[in-house]
Amino acid sequence: MTMTSIKLKKILETRLSNPNYRTSYNREKDRFRIEWKQSKQGITITMPNVIAKYNERGEAAIEELIEHITEALRIMNETHHLIGMEKNIYPVIRSTSFPIETKSGKKLMYTDHTAETRVFYALDLGKSYRLIDEALLEKEEWSKDRLHEIALFNVRALPTKYKADRVVENDFYFIATQDGYDASRILNEAFLEEMKANSKGELAISVPHQDVLILADIQNQTGYDVLAQMTMKFFAEGRIPVTSLSFIYENKKLEPIFILAKNRPQKHKK
Repeated sequence: MTMTSIKLKKILETRLSNPNYRTSYNREKDRFRIEWKQSKQGITITMPNVIAKYNERGEAAIEELIEHITEALRIMNETHHLIGMEKNIYPVIRSTSFPIETKSGKKLMYTDHTAETRVFYALDLGKSYRLIDEALLEKEEWSKDRLHEIALFNVRALPTKYKADRVVENDFYFIATQDGYDASRILNEAFLEEMKANSKGELAISVPHQDVLILADIQNQTGYDVLAQMTMKFFAEGRIPVTSLSFIYENKKLEPIFILAKNRPQKHKK
């Protein structure tokens, strides 16, 4: 079946039929919106993007979209608490260009990380998570320091099993568990120190997108080129891109670098 925006609109209206929802379609912008009638919180779908996925994957793309929409709407309509949910709080890595407010104007809690990245905080809800905002923190009477401490404690408890690959006498390690917090493991200082202690050369780290952490034991100049190509490829393919730059890990600090072909990396200055 050739998918069009009108056909997709009808499919979404049928599959998401609920007396508590309101749907609308903006023909000019080719966008479909579904929201809760009472709160007016909802999701806007860009139709051409969905059609492109449908052309690639067929009905599976529609099924996945419906699942994401249903889950997101469910979360929007729930009352969430931090007390009693401490084990479900995790840090998530985002780029510095990531919005620091929700579309409804709520300020998200975050901590600066590097010149390229920030740490936001997520309340894990099973199939998805909610980013923690200032209002939720105030309601629970929590401090930002407490939130940060709990999130770091939980990320340290996540497994750090990796796949290894050796390329041109350089060792590369990949963590991609698909648990939503792969990039977050860059905040596990004990793990980074262990990798640094066992590295033969310089330890470089990349977080091209949310669902992968790349560590590289760079033992020759070619290693930087290989890491640069890997990072850019992952960055381009990521569902939630973070940064195409890599970092040198030295003295418990992450230094963003530009990796230039056939040259030693140069420190990135802002």
